[in-house]
Amino acid sequence: MRAKDQRETVKMALDTLRTNKLRSGLTILGIVIGVLTVITISSVINGLNTSVGDWVAQFGSNVLWIYRFPVIGVQPTAEMLARKQLTYDDMVAISQLPHVVAASASLQYTNYQFGTGSVIAKFGRNEADNVSLEGDTPSNAIVYDKALSEGRFFTAIDQQRAADVTVLGHDLADDLFGAIDPLGKQVVIDDRTFTVIGVFEKQKTIFGGGKNPDDSTAYFTIPTFRKLHPEILDYWISAKYDNQKDQQLVTDEIRELLRRRRKVRNEQPDNFAIFAPEALTRLWKQITGSLFLLMFGLSTVGLMVGGVGVMNIMLVSVTERTREIGVRKAIGASRQTILLQFTLEAIVLCAVGGVIGIFLGAGLAMALKVFIPCQVSVLWVLAAFLCSCAIGLLFGIYPAWKAANLNPIEALRYE
Repeated sequence: MRAKDQRETVKMALDTLRTNKLRSGLTILGIVIGVLTVITISSVINGLNTSVGDWVAQFGSNVLWIYRFPVIGVQPTAEMLARKQLTYDDMVAISQLPHVVAASASLQYTNYQFGTGSVIAKFGRNEADNVSLEGDTPSNAIVYDKALSEGRFFTAIDQQRAADVTVLGHDLADDLFGAIDPLGKQVVIDDRTFTVIGVFEKQKTIFGGGKNPDDSTAYFTIPTFRKLHPEILDYWISAKYDNQKDQQLVTDEIRELLRRRRKVRNEQPDNFAIFAPEALTRLWKQITGSLFLLMFGLSTVGLMVGGVGVMNIMLVSVTERTREIGVRKAIGASRQTILLQFTLEAIVLCAVGGVIGIFLGAGLAMALKVFIPCQVSVLWVLAAFLCSCAIGLLFGIYPAWKAANLNPIEALRYE
């Protein structure tokens, strides 16, 4: 078929859409819904993946976490919960390994079930509730590359003296001080007075909205934290290593060290867990994998329904235009020409449905961006459009074949 004939065929297909607006709209509705579903869900998944990646990146580069049991994607067993806790001395030993740049031990007082704190902080008449408390070593700022908007982090002298000083999370400082400079001010936390020496920059959230619990946390040196809650001894250890390529080597060195320190026999499994922030990304990908299967199922149903509708309207179109087909064959149109004409019409129908679905899906994704991160992917837009065209080809072949094989004499007699 020549280019001129192809343009004429596309024009005829669009004329058919304009002439039978309601029928055409209902015909391509399934295509529109299927493509809309693909664009919307893929945009949400892309946006959330980007948001989760940014959130994980804030934990710093080349970091390993060590705890007495795994906490990511695993439901702790009774045996795990009964394990011996890690100690401050474990952190010191890890920090002396050859490839470890810095190690930090942390203690936390918070409500893990609800992800918020339970302490009240006061400054004058201002009060902030749901505050979490965390005790850290001075090396914590090195391990996590944390930035402060004001002031400084703890020093080794602060830790040795168990100084009554605190560094506040961004939201906690904002709630207590507003526009007032917090540095050097006295705050009452858990009925004890502390001097503010620093404020952290605002932390990213996992889904791009809401508050990060770290922003409502008051940070202390570990000896100062122990003044408030001496009963908490469950250390979380973080280790920053020198090079990403050494991750497995550092993991093996830490494992060997802790097995020796915790007197784990050769035949026994580890009674601790070592994992990296990438474990969060892997867990998230498992979740989004399920979302992708849901997207695939919903869009497939919509596209199949749309394809059946296109086949139906094309069969009706062949019947309505039987005499026209007979005339075209009588004046020399070949079977291939008729086949390509009706196939192209079906593809144009589905392509129009795909374009409408892309615009509606992108619009819905932009609307959802107010509530959750969304990012329209050019790759998925192209894939959805090509898929809609493929549906037109698949379901348009039979009606086109039927039209191409009509007997021209019988077609001319058709009323």
